[in-house]
Parts: sequence; structure tokens; C-alpha cells
Amino acid sequence: MLVQDRAVPKSPKRPQIRTLPTLQQGRFAEPKNLDFSTWVSENFYRIITIFVLISTIAAVFFLYTSTNTASLLCLQSQTQHAIDSISLPQLKWNSIKPIADKTSPYANFRSEQWVVVSVSNYPSDALKKMVKVKGWQVLAIGNSRTPRDWSLKGAIFLSLDMQANLGFRVVDHLPYDSYVRKSVGYLFAIQHGAKKIFDADDRGEIIDNDLGKHFDVELVGEGARQEVILQYSHDNPNRTVINPYIHFGQRSVWPRGLPLENVGEIGHEEFYTEVFGGKQFIQQGISNGLPDVDSVFYFTRKSRLEAFDIRFDEHAPKVALPQGMMVPLNSFNTIYHSSAFWALMLPVSVSTMASDVLRGYWGQRLLWEIGGYVVVYPATVHRYDRIEAYPFSEEKDLHVNVGRLIKFLVSWRSNKHRLFEKILELSYAMAEEGFWTEQDVRFTAAWLQDLLAVGYQQPRLMSLELDRPRANIGHGDRKDFIPQKLPSVHLAVEETGTVSYEIGNLIRWRKNFGNVVLIMFCSGPVERTALEWRLLYGRIFKTVFILSAQKNSDLAVEEGQLDQIYKHLPKIFDRFSSADGFLFLEDDTILNYWNLLQADKTKLWIADKVVSMSWTTASTNGNSDWYSKQADMVKKVVSTMPVHFQVNYKEVVRSDQSLTICSSEIFYIPRRFVADFVDLVNLVGHLEIHQKVAIPMFFLSMDLPQNFDSVLRKMVYKQDLPSTNSSSTYYSAQAPAVHPWKVSSEQEFIKLIRIMAEGDPLLMELV
Repeated sequence: MLVQDRAVPKSPKRPQIRTLPTLQQGRFAEPKNLDFSTWVSENFYRIITIFVLISTIAAVFFLYTSTNTASLLCLQSQTQHAIDSISLPQLKWNSIKPIADKTSPYANFRSEQWVVVSVSNYPSDALKKMVKVKGWQVLAIGNSRTPRDWSLKGAIFLSLDMQANLGFRVVDHLPYDSYVRKSVGYLFAIQHGAKKIFDADDRGEIIDNDLGKHFDVELVGEGARQEVILQYSHDNPNRTVINPYIHFGQRSVWPRGLPLENVGEIGHEEFYTEVFGGKQFIQQGISNGLPDVDSVFYFTRKSRLEAFDIRFDEHAPKVALPQGMMVPLNSFNTIYHSSAFWALMLPVSVSTMASDVLRGYWGQRLLWEIGGYVVVYPATVHRYDRIEAYPFSEEKDLHVNVGRLIKFLVSWRSNKHRLFEKILELSYAMAEEGFWTEQDVRFTAAWLQDLLAVGYQQPRLMSLELDRPRANIGHGDRKDFIPQKLPSVHLAVEETGTVSYEIGNLIRWRKNFGNVVLIMFCSGPVERTALEWRLLYGRIFKTVFILSAQKNSDLAVEEGQLDQIYKHLPKIFDRFSSADGFLFLEDDTILNYWNLLQADKTKLWIADKVVSMSWTTASTNGNSDWYSKQADMVKKVVSTMPVHFQVNYKEVVRSDQSLTICSSEIFYIPRRFVADFVDLVNLVGHLEIHQKVAIPMFFLSMDLPQNFDSVLRKMVYKQDLPSTNSSSTYYSAQAPAVHPWKVSSEQEFIKLIRIMAEGDPLLMELV
């Protein structure tokens, strides 16, 4: 409590001067002298005592109130500090002192081509072969797990002690037991003359032991390949990320870092365009054997004891990405040219499984600022599957945030005039958005200063094409390439020219619903189920948009109140303006999507045929005030409807004394009715019409019930939620949907997946 809020203590009363007689030796003593100075002198010790007492009381009150005030100010300071804790480092770019190698045995060594690899164990067979690649110097970076006696003839090894003595600022920010210590290796290579850096790991064998055979090692000069490169089309501006594995013959394999909502996009390109070579400053190679896949793929596409040996089309042409489109990049099979050396920084505040992926997207966005682009190449290495655990917990934040990160990066703009200033600004913006922390802002500042200190010259900026009107793609600019469909492994069944029955079903479902947005309302704890719902339905639909009573930015869950959730839908419609339709689903209803193929996606769907259960008509006579109030608001809205809405509604609802109610756990709105739905929401305005009343009113106004698609008429619908033990007794894989079904934990989700596998056997690979 502030001092001024407390009551000020009253001053003690002034002492009264006694005038009564006092017994002395005689009958009466002489009356005291009433002179003030005399009284003060006679009562001086009493005055001092009272003054000390008052001072003590005042001091106690002051300390108490000051403590409360200090506590409040401290709390306010801490709160403000939490808000303003991320600060943008202010660097003096022109006063950075050079750093020379004065401590390592390789101070005078120079090479233009380096292989940088992190080592935690003794040299692998792949690494022993890598040191023999002609023209490339291998640099091995140790960590706290690396054997102290590590050595390999032909390789330069930097132990932790050697790294600490190099004088780089980044060392202070690096963990001791992580591969992200490769950042020291990148700086060391640049310091010693690097013009190209091959970012590798110690388990990938370079095919034919020749990097120049696969990559474009030379971009200028006699050794450069003067050729045009196939490029993904920028025809669809809403397409921001692609799966390159499809181009190289594997439709149902996806790279680590691809948003899970994009996994189901398995169709090949309608057409490509072309771009001149020479600025492919980042070159991503593909790996045969065990490609760069995430834990979801790793544990859902084979038996546990079987090693992956996936092959890609070695004859497929390399393919470039235009500005505005991204691809996952990794840290074990990628060449960086000197113009993109700044993009080698591995963030330190995120999980190790996410570090190189976030670096890749961050670097691609900044690459556009200098006119560069990424090119993906056919298989350049072969990595052997060790059949070991993939840490899903290390990837969870990646799956949740990467889609949002890509959207953020594509929309990000900067007015800075030098590349390094833009890099620092973007790192700061990513910390503000929660993609990494302030630790990486400070690390970026140290990284950029170290780059300048070892003599690196930052590239010049070029105009960004994202803000320019996109050129029309003429017929002559379209280049065709039909990818092969190479054999792969799914559920331990090898594909032989044709995909397996289960994968064929998945493709059919995705083809049918791949442009339909699923809007899901979660009434349960989203932190336990949001990712699971996306894993289940994201394979089928364009995207899974989740709403809940509580917003959760980390899980991309937006806030909405179920009672009037329809008022949030127009904003979602605007976000996905190219979608064929929108399917709304509450999390207490299970969708058997395999039974929806026969439905007409141009019609409205709702559970109007589940009469007396989901869809009912109530009389307002004799019912509660709630029914009467809802009916009054409905009449008010209907009276303001345009003629086409009002005619439809009144043809079905002929009495003002009745109210149509639908539980509305599931309904579908096709594209052609989206504008009508938005108009009806606007008519409701601020009226608090309940979801169960508003949705049937909208549907009856948009079209007549006989025109609704009847796909939901056979859904299983129970009024009460059965116990967990008996819930499986009423589930039917032949029904289009099942209600109710409670999922509030990972264990309950696993039970659901196992029972749904009757209709979609591939689901068993998710658990």
C-alpha cells in the first residue's frame, strides 16, 4: 500500500499543566510559576521522552508503509522488466577489432573449401571417407562428450580448450554438449580463407566421394555451370512452403521442419518456371537411406526394428525456390557460399532438433534481401539408419511453431540499409514473437561482430521482389516435369509401382478434403490435445484451425466463446479465401472422415436429420425466459433480413411461437454460402443469440432443408456422455461422426486412435 493511502497517526495531546495543590511540609505549598520558559526547564526530560516516543512511532509507520511501497514498486518493476526485458543490442560496427588465430597450430593454414562437422564419438567410417574428398578440408568440432584423444589424419580437430582460446565472442553463449558449437568451426573456417562451407554430419557418406559432381561448387568463373535452373512457380502467392521430396520421387515422405499441416500436400507441380543460375548461395542436398525426417514420420512409417533405406530420383533436375517460398534446411548436407556465410549461425535457445530448421527459415528470409535463393539438389549423401530413438519431445515446439514462423517471416519487412542491421533486427523481432529468446539476440550480436572480426565482408542489399507486382506466367514460361513415383516403405509394405491400399485411401481423402478448412473448438485443455488433433485431422484437411475459451499463442490456438462462436467464423473465412469450404467441429464429436467422401461439398451439411436429438423445435409458450428472449431476438433479426433469407426461413418456420434449436457440434459451409453466412452474422450484430439458436436460423435462411446434404443423418448421437469404459460400445466406424466423445489427455487420445483405426489403419502408426 502506498504511503499516502495510509491514515496519518494523530499527534499526542499537549500535556495539561497541573494547578492542584501538592502536599508539602506545610498545609499548602506555594503555587507553581506558570511562566512557559520556567515550565519547559522543569519538564525538559519529560519533553525529550515524549519526543523520542513520537519519533519511534513515526519511524515504525514510515518503515512499514515504505516496505509496502517498495514491494509494490519492486513488483511493478519486475512486471515492466518482463515486458521490456528484450533489448536490441547497440553495436559500433566500425570499431570492431580484428581477431587473428594466434593459439592454434593451424594459424598459417588456408583453404577455400571446408567441411564442418560436429563429433561426439571416435571417427566414423563416413568421416574417414570424408577426409579423402579431394579439395575439401575437414574441420571437426568437439564438445563435452567428445573423447579427449580424438584424432583423424587429414582432419583439423578443435577441442573445447582450443575453441575457448580462439577469442570468438560466440563461445560465451554456446552449450558445452551440443552440435551447435559448429558456429565456432564456421568462424574458424572463414578466418582461414573459406569461400565455401559444406555443413555435414559424421554419418553421411558423400556419394562417389565428389561434392562437385552433385552441387554447384563454383558459381562464377570457368568452373561455373552457366545454365538455367528449374524453379517452383510463384503462381500461388499463398503457398509459402514446399516439400521437395515430392520433386525427387517420394510423395509420402516429408522433411523435418515441414509444417505438419502441409504433409498431406502430395500432388506434383502443375508446372515450373526457370531462373538463371549464379545466386544459389545456399544449396540443400537430399540424403538417400535415412533422409532428414522428423520423429512423426520415423515412428509411423515402419516397424521399430526395420532400418529405413529410402531412395530418391538421382536424375530429377535440381530445383530453385522463388522469393516468398521456403523449404526446410538442415545442418548435415548443405553447402553455403561466402555470400551466405552469415546464415550459418545456429541458435542456442531452442532445442537441438529445432536449431538448424529455425536457422534455415531465418536465413532464407534474409537471403532474399541480397537477391539470393535456395536450390535443392538430388541425393548427394547416403545416411545409414541406426534404428535409434528420435526425441519427439525435442521436436514438439518445432511442430507447433514452424507454420506460424513461416507466415511471420514472409510478412516481415525492414527499413535498415545494411544487411547485418537487418539480421540483428530480425533476430530481435523473432525473440519478441517467441520463436527464440533474448539469448539468441545477444548471440546474433556476438556472431555478427565475430564475422567482421575475422575479415568477412557483408554482402550488399538488393531490391526485394515480394513487394512488387508479380509478373504473369505466360504459356511459354511454363516448364513441365513429372516426378517419378519411387518405391517407399509404409507400414513395412514396399510399394511396387502402385501405392498401397492404405496410402491410396489417404491420398483419396486428402484429394477430396485437401482444400477444406477444419475449424475445431476445444473445450478441454488445449495444451494436452491441440497437437494431437492437428496430427489426426491435419493429414486430411487443408488446415486445422483451433479455437478455445483460453488463447494459447504457443499452440496457435485463438480465443473464442462457444456460446457465440459463429461470430468468430467470418475472420477465419477471410484468412482462407481460397478454401472450398469450412467444416466446424467441437472436440466432443469424432469425425470419421472416410465416410464423408460421398458428401456434396457445394451443399450445406448439418445434423438436421438427427431429429429430437441434435435438431429440435421448441415452443416458447410455457418455456423458460431464456427461450422467450432467444425467440424475441430471432424475430428481430428475421425482420431485418433481405427478402431471399426471410422467404427461406419463413417457409420452414411458420410460427413465431416456435424456436429451432440445433446442438451444432458439427456443420459444413461451402464456399458459395460463405458470403451469406457473413451477412447473417452481421445482421445479428451485438445481440447475444446462442450458438444453438443462431446456426439453425442461419442454415434455414441460406437454403431449404431439402437441399442440405444428408451425409450426417447416420451419425451416432447420444444425449449423455457415457462412462469411459462403455464409450467404445457405441462407436461405429461406419458412421460419419460420433457424439459425444471425451478426449482430455494423451492417454484418451491414444484410445481414440486405436478405435478409429478400424476405418483408417494408418492411424495405428501414430501411437
